Amino acid sequence: MSDVIKDMITATGIDEKVYELSTEILDGLKERFERIDRISFVNQIKVLNAMRDERFGEEHLAGSTGYGYNDTGRDTLERVYARVFKTEDALVRQQIVSGTHALTVALFGNLRPGDEILSPCGGVYDTLQGVIGIRPERGSLAEYGVTYRQVDLKADHSFDLDGIRAAINEHTKLIEIQRSRGYDVRPSFTVAQIGELIKFIKDIKPDVIVMVDNCYGEFVELKEPSEVGADMIVGSLIKNPGGGLSPIGGYICGTKECVENAAARLTSPGLGKEVGASLGVTRQIAQGLFMSPTVTASALKGAIFASKLYERLGFKAHPAGDDERTDIIQAVELGRPELVEAFCEGIQAAAPVDSYVKPIPWDMPGYDDPVIMAAGAFTGGASIELSADAPMKEPYAVYFQGGLTFPHAMYGIMLSVQKMVDKKLISW
Repeated sequence: MSDVIKDMITATGIDEKVYELSTEILDGLKERFERIDRISFVNQIKVLNAMRDERFGEEHLAGSTGYGYNDTGRDTLERVYARVFKTEDALVRQQIVSGTHALTVALFGNLRPGDEILSPCGGVYDTLQGVIGIRPERGSLAEYGVTYRQVDLKADHSFDLDGIRAAINEHTKLIEIQRSRGYDVRPSFTVAQIGELIKFIKDIKPDVIVMVDNCYGEFVELKEPSEVGADMIVGSLIKNPGGGLSPIGGYICGTKECVENAAARLTSPGLGKEVGASLGVTRQIAQGLFMSPTVTASALKGAIFASKLYERLGFKAHPAGDDERTDIIQAVELGRPELVEAFCEGIQAAAPVDSYVKPIPWDMPGYDDPVIMAAGAFTGGASIELSADAPMKEPYAVYFQGGLTFPHAMYGIMLSVQKMVDKKLISW
């Protein structure tokens, strides 16, 4: 990088050694970043073509109120989503308040008393445990007579196919695959791996519903799980597909039956997708989708840069710096709580919003352990924006994601290292 950039960065308190190491790593990532840009280009044209094919127009940007009958913008945008993700139908609503809520709507809409959920990749994400009833919560699926079982991954993090075969039974109605690692150090699953697993499952029980929690994975690869056999893919609009512009929302894309079942749960039986006012946010949701491939590429570059930098500092990164990627999450095992806190302080200090706030661990709803979060975002909790979080428990791994632009992501990672240097937690 140029002397002007160096002077600007070091003037903010970044040591010259941190800067020099960062630029050395960046220089070695040029070819890798070019490959990411090529994937982003393909996904950008995919989104553009979907909007053109559905004749998305200025009239669709206007909002509706009340019941939201005949909201052509909402309906057209849902057809755009279905076309992008190559599914029969889509439910894309700001009334879905989070990724966990989207998963909840999909599960409650498609399960009935006596049905069973099977997770073939070990434990589900913390907040989903309460939804299912693994952790007792009011209103869980368990209270409605839905059961759950899981098959843990093998020691090498591969699927236990024999265990999965044995676990599938006459009550198995839905298979839940979590694409991303969650608060775990196991690898995230590629679309190809998910496709192979779905084929294996469908050969055993063709009519089982396969739902993929697609959070953090959208537009990282050329294909999505819905293109390799998933009946539903589910995600949040304040992650990848919202492109940093959607202020709220979630999506469920899949077969017409699965989506209509989910819509009946989100609104009410008999109304389904026909109601739900857009309240003027269609513009942001649509523009966010359009920006998503490029924004996701920036976040992915930030994750790779973080893994490379922290590996050079002697820490273990998941995925490793040279591993292929299927989501934007970067986990770093720091080993000590004070290192986790310093990391999050650095990310928060680099934020455009609330940079002066010091993140501290707290008992966050839906989690068993105190969680520390750094998220100075334009949209509250938007993890496509520069952010980091960690459960305060062994192995004290921090989970970094986001960055609407790569320069911001890179600077935030540099500042996280600087915080550790300043606190004398690491030395050169």
